[in-house]
Parts: sequence; C-alpha cells; structure tokens
Amino acid sequence: MEVLASSSASSTYPLFTLDNPNKPFSFTFNPIIISQVHPWKSFPVKKIEARLLCRILCKRTNLDNSGSWRSSTNAICKHKFVFHALCRLNKNFTSQSGLFAIRHGHLLRSWNTSSHQKVNSHSQKIREHFSVVFVRLVAAMLLVTSASVALSNTPSWALSEENLLFLEAWRTIDRAYIDKTFNGQSWFRYREDALRNEPMNNREETYMAIRKMLATLNDPFTRFLEPEKFKSLRSGTQGALTGVGLSIGYPTESEGSRTGLVVISATPGGPANQAGISSGDIILEIDNASTESMGIYDAAERLQGPEGSSVELTVQTGPEIKHLALTRAKISLNPVKSRLCEVPGSEKNYPKIGYIRLTSFNQKASAAVKEAIDTLRSNNVNAFVLDLRDNSGGLFPEGIETAKIWLDKGVIVYICDNRGVRDIYDTDGSSAIAASEPLAVLVNKGTASASEILAGALKDNKRAVLFGEPTYGKGKIQSVFQLSDGSGLAVTVARYETPAHNDINKVGVIPDHPLPNSFPKDDDGFCGCLQDPAAACYVNNVQLFKR
Repeated sequence: MEVLASSSASSTYPLFTLDNPNKPFSFTFNPIIISQVHPWKSFPVKKIEARLLCRILCKRTNLDNSGSWRSSTNAICKHKFVFHALCRLNKNFTSQSGLFAIRHGHLLRSWNTSSHQKVNSHSQKIREHFSVVFVRLVAAMLLVTSASVALSNTPSWALSEENLLFLEAWRTIDRAYIDKTFNGQSWFRYREDALRNEPMNNREETYMAIRKMLATLNDPFTRFLEPEKFKSLRSGTQGALTGVGLSIGYPTESEGSRTGLVVISATPGGPANQAGISSGDIILEIDNASTESMGIYDAAERLQGPEGSSVELTVQTGPEIKHLALTRAKISLNPVKSRLCEVPGSEKNYPKIGYIRLTSFNQKASAAVKEAIDTLRSNNVNAFVLDLRDNSGGLFPEGIETAKIWLDKGVIVYICDNRGVRDIYDTDGSSAIAASEPLAVLVNKGTASASEILAGALKDNKRAVLFGEPTYGKGKIQSVFQLSDGSGLAVTVARYETPAHNDINKVGVIPDHPLPNSFPKDDDGFCGCLQDPAAACYVNNVQLFKR
C-alpha cells in the first residue's frame, strides 16, 4: 500500500483501520506526513487557532494508466478509491487538505465504529494541542508588543530638562524653516545623533548644542538668541535700543570681495551718524576684533551695551581707514520724520510736497506714517515723497500695513518656499488713505528687507516712481520664536517675490531713475534740492513724479 499526504498541520496523527468484509483481515497504517514549513513572517494571521475537523470521504475513482482520475456515480466503491481527509481550520486561516490515495483491489463497505472513535479522539487531541499553542503564541506576541512599546517610549521618560529644551529648538526649526531638505541632511537623524552624542548636562552646554545644530543649516540669518539677547531684540522692535545706531550686514556681490561687515544704515542723530559713518562703509574691527569672519549678530552684540560705555571701531570709507571711539547711547526709534516742502513758482506743478522719512519698521511704523499723512494733508499737499533710504527693515507685518496705506488694490508680496508660492499678501483698498496723490520713493543700498517689500510693491503696482540706487537685496523673511526658558530663535521661514514675481535676494529692487550723488538724506536738505535750481543736487519737482 502506498500513502501520500500533504498537510499544513503537524501533530499526533490518527491511526486509520480498514476492514474488508469479503476477506476477514484488518490492517492498520500511519500516514506519512510531508509537511511544508513556512516562515513565520509569511502568515498574515489575525488569530492562530487550528481546529482540525477530519472526516473521511470515500470517492470512487477510475485510475487509468495515464494517472488521471475519473469519478463514478456507482454507489458501491469498487477496486480503486481515494480517501479525502476534509481538514477545516478557523475561517481566518486557510490550509491545504490532506489527500490520501490508496491503491488496493479490495472493496470497502463500512467504517469500523471503533476506528471512527479513534479519529474523533485524535481530532480532539489536535484541537487541545493547538489551543495551548495558540494561547502561548498570543501571550508571546503580547509580551513582545509590550516590550516594543516600552522601548519606543523610553526617550520620553528618560529625557532630561536640557534634552527637552534642545528638542523644543529642533522642533521649531523642523516646522518653520524654509528649506525642508535642511541643507541636504536628515533632520531626524541629526536629532537622534545629537541626543546621543552632544553633552547637555547644563544650560550652557544645551545652548552650545543648539548653536551647533543651527550651524549645520549654513544660514547666517537663522540664529539662537540667549534670553538677554532675545529681550534686547524685542525691545529693538518696540521703540528703543542702546548702542551706536548702526544697522549692519554682509557685503553683497556688487561690492566685490571686500572683507568685513558693511554698514546698511546709520540712525540719524545716533553716535555712529554723528561720527560720520554712513551706508556703504566697511567695519573692519570692533574693539580690535577683526570682523572678517564675524557674524552680523555677534557684531551687533558687540556694538550694543550699557548707555555711556564706549566701543572702538575701525571703519573704511572708500580708500580711507578711520579709527573711531563711540559712546553708546539710548537710540530713540521714532521711525518717522516729516515736513512740508513748498516750491516757489510751481503753482501748477506740485507747489506743496509732503516729505516723509521712514527709518525702520517697528511696532509704531504704519501708525506713524498715517499720522504724518494726515498732518501733511491738512496743509493741502499736492504730492508725497517717501524716503526709504537706509531703512534696514524690521517687522514684516508693519511693512505690509504701510503698503496698504498707499495702494487701493493689488498684490503686495508673494511668500515662497522651495516649492513655489505658498501665500499671497494683497489689499482691497480698505486701508488706503493716500492712494491718489502722486508718489515718489527714494531708495539706496541701505534699503533692506521690509522696506524692499514696500518699495517693490509700490513700483510693480505702478503706484510710485523709484529714485536712487539698487536696494540691499535681502529677500528672506525671518520669524522670531520664544523658547520655554526665555531664549529664542530667529528662523528664516520664507523668501519673497515682488508683485511682478521678481526674486530680489542678493539683487535688490532696481529704481526707475538715479539721484544725484550729492542728494542729501535730511529733510532740510531735501527741500533745498527742490527749491534751488543752482544746487548740485537739484531735482525738478515735475521730473520727480514723472514715469
């Protein structure tokens, strides 16, 4: 007798007894099991419970020489037959049934009752065996799952207060930073490596770890601010600052390979302005420390200090190098100065011009501009001049609100990231109070950031004529975020494009017309250049507003 089997179950197997009534003898056999072993991971099993219910089906077959089977409807099983063990598992688990082919010439009439009982007995044992295996497997899986969850949660309860501050800074950059490639590195991998390798045993070490993390971005405008620096920055945007009154930046491409830091603007009336420092000058040293590789925020910190204290600067103006000692003072950041300029003999061509000088965008900027417009308009001005020279920027929202004052409608700026435009700032004219009078805007290389947004919006919407020289070209926007211990982060969150989709970063806003080199930066000098045709800085007031 030959027995072939294929089964996905492995256990103690039932004994099959066959009786032949024509020839009184019996025989017993054990099926030879050829089990197919599957890797554990290949079973997408929700529940593993083998309930093996075996019944023997007698099917008559005609087995020809080719090996093919042909079924017969004869009720009596003759000569050749097949035992088909009907094995059924849980409905969530599929298995092959066992096939038993028996080549024998004797007739099978009935099953021995005791044999059937043995089959049922062994089936019950199989069920019990698999139930035990199932319980053990479930318990093991629960244990492994619990261990995995415990391991994955380990950092949350093992992190120190210093680690949490570092993670707060990391998360701020992760959510806000403009470059989602993070300068071509895995930001998540950096976090894990830093938590493993960077010492964070005290606050100073944590600050150092944060600075080191930001340095990997290679972005000079994204920086860490200790609590005192963060407080100083906030006070600077709120109206007062103690220092020498300088706004500084890095030399642009148009300035060649000049080393040091460039003066963007000097606050009118401040210590630096009174010492003769102006936009375009190069600061070579601060207190005998070279600025060749010094960051602008490190330099700004050195320039600030207690009122009455002194700081020494080495400054290059053209070919001349000067050594200056400046006394720090409290700089009042009243951002707006204005005056009425009357031009004799110009009854038909803008005889009254309202001059407004806007030096920065702090929290008072847009309100101060509105107040100046109202005051000048009460004197029946015919046109306005907005002077943005040496305005190094400030609060982005104030730049937007100031643009709305002059525009009746239109796009002010497009905010972009690496994937393109993500936000649009525009106006419907509801905030406009001076959208009709002729307007000229004065700019220079000290015009930067928020003031460039304003100048670009007025130019591209054909609201104003621009005079001067190309602006500084800072086309990136930073937001300031406070951390839980009072420190903060200044983060580059976007770049911007003008309404005509010009990216001005490192290029600047290009004016419509130049100004004479000798054109003054104070309000008295401005009026004199309009009133005296013989002056070297003379500008015809008609040309000032002509496109």
